[in-house]
Amino acid sequence: QLGIRISLSHEKEPLGTAGPLALARDLLAEGGEPFFVLNSDVICEFPFAALARFHRQHGGEGSLVVTRVEEPAKYGVVVSEPDTGRICRFVEKPRVFVSNKINAGLYIFSPGILQRIQLRPTSIEKEIFPAMAQDGQLYAMELQGFWMDIGQPKDFLTGMCMYLQALRAQHPDKLHSGPGVVGNVLVDPSAKIGANCVIGPNVTIGAGVVVEDGVRIKRCTVLEGARIRSHSWLESCIVGWSCSVGQWVRMENVTVLGEDVIVNDELYLNGANVLPHKSIAESVPEPRIIM
Repeated sequence: QLGIRISLSHEKEPLGTAGPLALARDLLAEGGEPFFVLNSDVICEFPFAALARFHRQHGGEGSLVVTRVEEPAKYGVVVSEPDTGRICRFVEKPRVFVSNKINAGLYIFSPGILQRIQLRPTSIEKEIFPAMAQDGQLYAMELQGFWMDIGQPKDFLTGMCMYLQALRAQHPDKLHSGPGVVGNVLVDPSAKIGANCVIGPNVTIGAGVVVEDGVRIKRCTVLEGARIRSHSWLESCIVGWSCSVGQWVRMENVTVLGEDVIVNDELYLNGANVLPHKSIAESVPEPRIIM
């Protein structure tokens, strides 16, 4: 359908951030071409073409993308040569300023890196990268534009806002507009939105979603197949696939609904984290996990 071939490598036991590359060695070495490796919980503009060019130009074994942060003491920082980008060392949570650039979780490697990695639990950040830097084989390219680690729900929503703002700047035609739409809103063409709704700012609505009349949604992601019934009010929520939110429901404060959750009518959910396939029959006034 997409005109591409997808190969899977099944990690049956945790192998860290480097071990899975050894597990997929035969797939990754095929053809002798460089390959990308990505952390799955980051969002940015993913400069694949620019990173591939940078990697070819310096000729080293690996390239990683770095991004600037305002408080480098909270992170492990990357120290590199300003002219070439060659990485000299990594410093964990520096007490004095040495760099304000951190690893952004986007890499491109030449197949030679696979000779460094054994098939065992291995950290690419703590074991492989320092050795590559010592050998002068690792280079840093600075990311332009936004970046966010979205591994936690509140950060996911922040990353969504950043992504929508980037769309506004670069591809405003992809954003939704019309009556009741406020600010940056992304709506799948197959979604249905009722009358007298106010949607936005900072909302994404997935395929097949139904939003009934009089609903208010802001700073939320509503995933495929969900239904938000009439006159409900949602702010800072993630609504999972195929969920059903009843009438006159209020949800806020990073409430997260797993797949196929049913929320009954006229309930209040404040910071609830609901696991999949649950039915919620009473309000959740304080943040908690519902298992």
